[in-house]
Amino acid sequence: RGKKFQLSSMYPFGSGMPQPNSNSPYHNNHNNPNPGAPVGVPFGAGWIAPTQHATNSPHHMQHQNSLHYQPLPTQHQTPYPTSNNPTQHQPAPYPPISSAHNTPYPGSSYPHNPQHAQAPYPSASGTPTHGTSGSVGFHAPYPSHSPHYTPPATHPSYAPTHGYTPVPTSSGYESPAGNMAHCFQELAHLQGNVLHHHQPFARREGTPTVFPAQNFDPVKDAHDLRKAMKGFGTDEDALINIICRRSNEQRQEIQRQYKTHFGKDLIEDIKSETSGNFEKLLVGLLRPIVDFYCAEMNDAMAGIGTDEDVLIEILCTLSNVEIHTIKNQYLRLYGAHLESELKSETSGNFKRLLVSLCTAARDESGQIDPVAAQADARELLKAGELRVGTDESMFNMILCQRNYQQLRLIFQEYEKMTGHTLEKAIRKEFSGDIMEGLVAIYKCVTHKTEYFAARLHKSMAGIGTNDKQLIRVVITRSEIDLADIKAQFERMYGKSLKSWIKGDTSGHYKHALYALVGEQRSS
Repeated sequence: RGKKFQLSSMYPFGSGMPQPNSNSPYHNNHNNPNPGAPVGVPFGAGWIAPTQHATNSPHHMQHQNSLHYQPLPTQHQTPYPTSNNPTQHQPAPYPPISSAHNTPYPGSSYPHNPQHAQAPYPSASGTPTHGTSGSVGFHAPYPSHSPHYTPPATHPSYAPTHGYTPVPTSSGYESPAGNMAHCFQELAHLQGNVLHHHQPFARREGTPTVFPAQNFDPVKDAHDLRKAMKGFGTDEDALINIICRRSNEQRQEIQRQYKTHFGKDLIEDIKSETSGNFEKLLVGLLRPIVDFYCAEMNDAMAGIGTDEDVLIEILCTLSNVEIHTIKNQYLRLYGAHLESELKSETSGNFKRLLVSLCTAARDESGQIDPVAAQADARELLKAGELRVGTDESMFNMILCQRNYQQLRLIFQEYEKMTGHTLEKAIRKEFSGDIMEGLVAIYKCVTHKTEYFAARLHKSMAGIGTNDKQLIRVVITRSEIDLADIKAQFERMYGKSLKSWIKGDTSGHYKHALYALVGEQRSS
């Protein structure tokens, strides 16, 4: 790991792959505190596609084909597509670094996109702003140029160590934020990638249900939380009103202020004052989002047996940079390489699928090639329905390497050739965990909200409730697209998500879930 680089600004968590090309909409300048990514997308959102600019230029098509789509392998070719000139054309998989800023983890670029519905809990977060033409306005929680929020003069902006327990390294103690940013810098440097500067590009997908609070005062929130837990009994409504109505970034600042003012750890106090699923939900919300993902994966592989659904849900839905971030943090938290853990806990074709996804080497250029899409569709057909048995490696290669927009073209071509969807073919040709993994990729490419709506339904359907799965989906999607998932849920199952939560949960746990999914509190 050699030379240590100076920590400067780091990549905003969850905003997907930066676009290295100069003509990309993902640009950066010194006014953007989160260089190299679309402005304001939280961790876990996956890859956000750049706007396509159609061109029929022969030079463009030739360059595009040579960059991303080589002929599929034959018995005389290497098994995976390679670039004609990788040293010149390979896009940098790591975020650009700008010394002009020092943006801390998890980034201060969360969008402000409040719903028109009344907030289910009262708070001092102010009145949300809305754009014109039916759109909802986006405002980062702490931008200096925002007219809607004036930071308290007595409270400094975030520092990289806010909300974290320092971890030991060979050179002393560092925060996970510093380690992850340092790792991004090192890996990009060691791979010889040129880190380009980009312009900010305000673009996101999905409508969240949890927004950064306006007029945010972390000191007041810390004191209110202490008051809610001090003495005899606990004011659970106050805990819900504060913890469930703040962004993950704001919760980290509250934790830092809580420890500074009272010399106590907020998570430990929450654990001592609450119990059951309500405790698990609040503790999950208070964890930095990357740490939460790491804990979920570690729990899925700990002990006897493996929860393959968790591994599929996380690895099949995140972007390259998000997976790299989780891998780096997993090593720091648990002292083990994520890929090694996956290999030891899974087997067969499913293990190969997870290893391919964990490598996080998917093309994220956003470029499309209709001719290559037809060729890939034919290869998938020959590898599955047109032969005895199934060539799993072909499905693994295409679904784990092609970019999402190219995969949509491939799926369309496949449906034209066969008259049915590739999902139907996967369900016919595969079974078990490998089938679930490939279907998850298909769903995330075609309709991600449908995939997560099904995950929520599965957590509550039948006898009993899979509370761990319900909590995970609500926490990870609440700042990304949970409002869209909620609408999709009702379209798919004929009843609202709120009604399902009401039937499967109770007490303060139910009320906290209501707040997170953007619903009015009820009995």
